[in-house]
Amino acid sequence: MVSTKLLLGSALALATAIIVPQCLSQALPTTAGDTLSGKPIVLADAIRGHAAVLVAGFSRAGGSASGSWVKSIHGDPALAGIAVYQIAMIEGAPGFARGMIKNGMKKGVPPAQQDYFVVLTQDEKPWRGYFDVTADQDAYVVLIDAGGKVRWHGHGSPESLEPQLRAALPQAGAKVNPKATQ
Repeated sequence: MVSTKLLLGSALALATAIIVPQCLSQALPTTAGDTLSGKPIVLADAIRGHAAVLVAGFSRAGGSASGSWVKSIHGDPALAGIAVYQIAMIEGAPGFARGMIKNGMKKGVPPAQQDYFVVLTQDEKPWRGYFDVTADQDAYVVLIDAGGKVRWHGHGSPESLEPQLRAALPQAGAKVNPKATQ
């Protein structure tokens, strides 16, 4: 006779294995990109050794949604001490249009944030896998600790998810602003 605990434990392990997003088990892709300020960057190298929040968009609507996330994060005093990188994947855009797309994005991003806005034009598949993209119109957000491990992930609007991100900061070893009242 098989014990109920064994069956329940096996079922729980199977369910957990099914729902764990890919980003929790993959390394950050090492794709080279450019910041909106024109500097070359490999995001995996830039964040190595530091906790960071990555906010990615994989379509025009996803880009708008990621902009809302970044604005919300920058407005939250609890998140003031963590690096935030916005990522725009434009591999699917025709080559001749990419310059116009970048210029349009640059106009909407303050100069102080342009070094933290990464434009990628290749390796879309591994990035989609990393963020476990299921809906192009959403923004995808991960909180990474200094060792590169994903400590929190989500996609959708910041209104409902930002409190979860804030709560996960200690897991990432990020310094929580003690003056934050939220």
